[in-house]
Amino acid sequence: MSPHPRFDRVIHEPNRLQICALLTPRPSMEFAELRDELGLADAALSKHLKALETAGYVTLRKALSDGRIRTSVAITPAGREAVCGHVSELQRLARVVSPRSRAR
Repeated sequence: MSPHPRFDRVIHEPNRLQICALLTPRPSMEFAELRDELGLADAALSKHLKALETAGYVTLRKALSDGRIRTSVAITPAGREAVCGHVSELQRLARVVSPRSRAR
């Protein structure tokens, strides 16, 4: 079953869309790895993750590893459904504005 196309204002912000895209194919990702991949400062990434967490789209888990507290981030089932629906809506919009669709 494909997701229902639905524009999502929380996910649409470019950094949050990238966060969701990186998390979707994985069980989880370390905060530092996510930060480095996106080229964001810790504070900026934290702000975006807080918005996604508040929406119920990601979970953050802190664990002690090698004497340091490490944060891992995972997309929730609701987050996966929301990002897939958002991407479906973007694809639908792209088809609407495509020069090929106007040629018909």
